[in-house]
Amino acid sequence: VPGLCGPRYVSNGPDGGFVVSEECGDVQLFGHAHQPLGSLCSRLQHPFGNPAGVCTDAQGNIIVVDEQRKEVTLFPRAGPPVRLVSKGLQRPTGVACASRGRLLVADNGDNSVK
Repeated sequence: VPGLCGPRYVSNGPDGGFVVSEECGDVQLFGHAHQPLGSLCSRLQHPFGNPAGVCTDAQGNIIVVDEQRKEVTLFPRAGPPVRLVSKGLQRPTGVACASRGRLLVADNGDNSVK
């Protein structure tokens, strides 16, 4: 997929597509045939500081770690974004969905996984 603005992290997305976080402060969505579906900024008017890690949970919700804002936000398939974590992070850079609905966040600020 050409034309991205500093791609950082990529993850499986909902419905067989994928999501890409970009250094320029956005998260791009792509469909199963690699067709662009827009960005979270444009679709939801959600401002990012520096989106880093991305993942998708079992329900197809997109989860994004914002390194600059030091927060983790869930973007549900329908409805407004939900801030999941906004305290206790120093420099979050990665995120993964684990079993039993657990969320793992890599924090480079204190060399930990939370």
